Amino acid sequence: MSVGTRSAQDVSAACAGGAAELGIDPDQLPDGLVVADEQGRVICFNAAAARITALPAEDALGQRLEKALPLEDLEGRRWWQLTDPYGGLAIRRRQPERNLLLPGGREVLVSAQYVRTRPTGPVHRVVVALRDTEARRRTERSHAELIATVAHELRSPLTSVKGFTATLLAKWERFTDDQKRLMLETVDADADRVTRLIAELLDISRIDSGRLEVRRQPVDIGAAVGRHIQAYVAAGLAADRFLLRLEQPLPALWADPDKIDQVLSNLLENAVRHGEGTVTIDITPTESPREGEDTGTSVTVSDEGPGIPEESMNRVFTRFWRGSKRGGTGLGLYIVKGIVEAHGGTITVGRAPQGGAEFRFTLPVSAPAYLT
Repeated sequence: MSVGTRSAQDVSAACAGGAAELGIDPDQLPDGLVVADEQGRVICFNAAAARITALPAEDALGQRLEKALPLEDLEGRRWWQLTDPYGGLAIRRRQPERNLLLPGGREVLVSAQYVRTRPTGPVHRVVVALRDTEARRRTERSHAELIATVAHELRSPLTSVKGFTATLLAKWERFTDDQKRLMLETVDADADRVTRLIAELLDISRIDSGRLEVRRQPVDIGAAVGRHIQAYVAAGLAADRFLLRLEQPLPALWADPDKIDQVLSNLLENAVRHGEGTVTIDITPTESPREGEDTGTSVTVSDEGPGIPEESMNRVFTRFWRGSKRGGTGLGLYIVKGIVEAHGGTITVGRAPQGGAEFRFTLPVSAPAYLT
C-alpha cells in the first residue's frame, strides 16, 4: 500500500507509533505535531498539523520533512536548509520558536526539538511543533479588549468617588446633612460597581484557566429564585411582573449556592432590563434515558420582549456581548456559562413561546465535590 492510499487507521497507528516514545497522544494536542525519523521522513503528522497546514496526514506520512512541511522564514529563505537538523552542529538540540511561512504566505509559529540517542550522536528524531498565529492574535485582541473595557468601566465610578470625596473634604461645612448623605450614598454605590467589576475579572481569570472552584451544598433552587423576586419587588417592581412555576417533586440539588445566585441574578436582571412583560421562571426535573429516573434540575427564564435576533444567538455567551441595549461590561453571560459548566451542567438560549428571550440551564443531581 502506498503512502498516499493509507487508511485513517494506518495513519493514526503510524502517528501514535512515531510519538509513543515521547509519551504523548498526538491527536489530542491543540498544537500541530510533526515527527520525522532518522532519515528525515515524516512518521507522525497529527490532526492539528493537518488543520494548520491544510495537508491531509496520509499525504504527509512517508514524505521528506522539507517536502511535507516546506517552511520559509520571513525573508523567503528555506528554513530546513538554514537549520540543517541532520547535518548541523552535533551539540544542537533545538530550534527556538519563531514565525515562519507556509506555502501561500500563511504565518505559523514553529519550534523544533532534535532527539539524539547520545549527547553528540546523530539525530534520531526531529519533533516539530506548529502553532496557528491567528489563534494567538485572537487571544491578544481579546485581552486588549478586556483591558480597554475594564479601564472604561472603572473610570466612571472612580471619577465619581474622587469627585465627591474631594468635594466633601474641601467643603464639608457648606453642605446639609441630606446633601452629605446623598453624596456618600453615591460613593457607596460606585464602590459597589468597582467591587462587582473586580469580582467579574477574577471569575473570568478562573474560568479561562480552569480554576473555578465549586463548593457544593444542598440548594433549594425554588427558594433562591423566590429571594431574587422578593428583592425586585422590594425595589419597586410589581409582583405580577414575575411568574414562578415549580414542578414537584424536584431532585436534591448539590451546587455552590453563591454561584447559583450569581447565575440567577444575571439571568433575571437581563430579563427585567432587556425584556418586557412577564418574566417567567420554570423549574423542572430533567429525566434520564431510564424511565422515571431524575438526572438533574432545569431552570428556564423567559420574557415577553423582542427577544434576541437569530444572527446573535451564537454570540450571546461570548465576552462583551451586550445585545441591542448598551450598559454593563458584557461579561455576565460569559461568566454564567462558565459557572454552569463548572457544575457539569449546560446552558442554552432560544426564543420563548411569548416571543422573548429564553435561557435554560440544567444542573446535574450529583457530581464530584470539587470541579477545578
